[in-house]
Amino acid sequence: MKFCSLCGHEVALGIPPGDNRPRYSCASCGTIHYQNPNMVLGTVPVWGDRVLLCKRAIEPRYGYWTLPAGFMENGETTVEGAARETVEEAGARVEIGELFSMLDVPHVHQVHIFFLAEMLGPELDPGPESLEAKLFDEAEIPWEQIAFRTVEQTLRWFFEDRRRGAFGIHTGAIQYPARRANR
Repeated sequence: MKFCSLCGHEVALGIPPGDNRPRYSCASCGTIHYQNPNMVLGTVPVWGDRVLLCKRAIEPRYGYWTLPAGFMENGETTVEGAARETVEEAGARVEIGELFSMLDVPHVHQVHIFFLAEMLGPELDPGPESLEAKLFDEAEIPWEQIAFRTVEQTLRWFFEDRRRGAFGIHTGAIQYPARRANR
């Protein structure tokens, strides 16, 4: 950040009085510009015994598979955002269920939240951010082509819970550096 979004003057990085961490502040108007993590919202959409994945048509991770998910927009709830992303990326109509996973990704300033979701039909119509949308059973999941570690972990928890016959809420953190060079 170089300039104040309120008055246009230059900002400086420093610890404001009464705070405990560096923030961009404007000496001209006194505004402190707080920067907080972005929320990524998505679903684990299920049709029968299969899970819906989307092949990314955008960077990062173009051509890799992911659960339908994206950034939360102002003015929407987490459930609304997860449902919207599922429609935008896969054209899938879903009924959102319970919160399933929440993963902190501090090195990119994000929190990823996934909800369980029942598809209301098998119809798919991928949007411009997806090359393809497809239903996979567990044995068909392209594990080496999963785009993000949060998605991989969420899928592993999902299949473990399904085998156990009970779904819970899972939390964790994805720490940098990635375990694989291509992640």
